[in-house]
Order: sequence, then C-alpha cells, then structure tokens
Amino acid sequence: MTPEDYDAAYALWQASEGIGLGADDSKKGITRFLARNPGLSFVALEGRRLVGAALCGHDGRRGYIHHLAVAESHRRRGVGRSLAAQCLSALKRAGINKCHLFVFARNHPALAFWRTIDWEQRMDLIVMSALTTKARMSQRVAARP
Repeated sequence: MTPEDYDAAYALWQASEGIGLGADDSKKGITRFLARNPGLSFVALEGRRLVGAALCGHDGRRGYIHHLAVAESHRRRGVGRSLAAQCLSALKRAGINKCHLFVFARNHPALAFWRTIDWEQRMDLIVMSALTTKARMSQRVAARP
C-alpha cells in the first residue's frame, strides 16, 4: 500500500460495516503510518480497482493489523485471507513474532473470519484507550525518556 492508494482504501473502509474510522485515518495520518511501517500494508487489485486493503504495522515488539477490508463483491474468494497472510509474512521478515488486531465486539462477520483463519480471541485482556490531548501527569512524579 502506498499513499496513492489512500482515496480508494478510505472509500473501501467507509463502505465496510464494522470498520471504525477516526481523525488519525486522515490522508496525513495514513501517510505517516505507511512511512513508519514500510512494506507492511497491502492492497488487493482487480485490474486497476482496489478491492481489498490491510493496514499493518508494528511497534518493535508486536504487530498490528488495522482496517483489513474486502469489497463485498470480492468476499469469500480468499482476498482477506491473502491480505492477512501477506501482513503476517511481512511482520515475520521484520522480526516480529506476534500480531494483534482489534475487532468491534458486535462485528460478528469479522470475528468469524478471523477465527476461520486460526486467529484466537483473547479473553484475558481488556483494551483501554486515552487521547494524548487529555494526558495528565502527577506533579509528584518525574518522568524522562
């Protein structure tokens, strides 16, 4: 995937039920993500038409797949499975041994897809999030990089 794929990939993500998009999914945000994670995100094309996209990256320890989506007209043809496999292979080449992804609990088709290709749902974790714009730090604690 390259920044030139953004418009078509974003349109696919918008059209895909169960994909949550936010401010960091802007063209600037995705371009920054791709630059930080070169060669890890992929698109599927039929001719010149983008029919699948997977955003993949890592933090140096774990890989993450974001926004894997396939056009409804191309589902159940192995496109999603292929995109997931390409992401895992690229992560392995980068020295990453484990990959995570986030699926909305109500996105039953996605949960079924990931289970079908042997991903395991973790029941021992809860995801917690915070906006960096709301970061607070205790005055009593000194922090340094």
